[in-house]
Amino acid sequence: MRPGKTNTMNSMLRKCLAALILTVAAHAGADTLAYVSSEKSPSLMVIDTVSDEVVSTIDTGGKPRGIAASPDGGTIYVGEQNGGALLAIDVETHGIKSRVPLGDTPESVTVSDDGRWVAAASEGANAVYLIDARAGSPPTRIATEGKSPSYLAFSPDSRWIYAGAQDGRQVDVISVEEGRQVTTIDVGRRPRGIAFTPDGSAAYVACEGTGTLYVIDPTRHSVVTAVKAGPLATGLAMLPDGSKLYVSSARGARVDVFDVAANRFTGSIPVGQRPWNMGLTPDGRKLYVANGRSRSVSVIDTETDKRIKDVPVGELPWGVAVR
Repeated sequence: MRPGKTNTMNSMLRKCLAALILTVAAHAGADTLAYVSSEKSPSLMVIDTVSDEVVSTIDTGGKPRGIAASPDGGTIYVGEQNGGALLAIDVETHGIKSRVPLGDTPESVTVSDDGRWVAAASEGANAVYLIDARAGSPPTRIATEGKSPSYLAFSPDSRWIYAGAQDGRQVDVISVEEGRQVTTIDVGRRPRGIAFTPDGSAAYVACEGTGTLYVIDPTRHSVVTAVKAGPLATGLAMLPDGSKLYVSSARGARVDVFDVAANRFTGSIPVGQRPWNMGLTPDGRKLYVANGRSRSVSVIDTETDKRIKDVPVGELPWGVAVR
């Protein structure tokens, strides 16, 4: 074969390979969707994370608030406050697969990394409800010492649930195996967002009442240090590699960037009014922020830590789950 013809074929092969890579990448991104709960628009808005446009709406009825996704991406769990129930929504059909009765005013919802457990905080019942998603058994009610549990999170090994007492100054530690609260961690007033590092070596709690971020040692269930955060520090989102933690400042209309290794804040990103909760794409490249008073979701590029778009959604967006 002549050299010229070989070069032409190699060039064509490179172009085809590049096009294939782009197609695969685009398809993978297109499968990733952000689900946004909106309290006063009884529905979930579904955002395509490639175009960052709303592509569909899922009717939930009532007042959807807490939201979480199963690790396999097949189910979205929603805490519906008016009906006091946990909804399990099929992402393919958008139908409600099950409705599990909970206590009064369920708030935050979370799923363990292994997908077995779903937990929901119930402010009115002063309890956390633990559900075995595999067994489909009735929820276990776990009373908490702290008043009005609101936000909660599983440890990466699924052994512990940390639940913040909204009307107190503590995080209640629940043993999943024992199905009961085993100890308490003293923090600032109105603990809200809770997040663990991927390796479980540290946990973080944002306290809204004091504008403080608490760093906790999960092996001892005790505070290591406290770092001043923005006003009304609320939601937390940890990058998959554990390098950065994002903290929403509800009163500051911004998201603050916390360097985990340096243990300090390194910058702020302006967003909409009343940013509450956030969700990261699985690859950690985009952060979606629910702006409660702006009826929007801000999209942040986590490589540059810049806001790249605001997506209009329903009234009073509260939570975000990305899968």
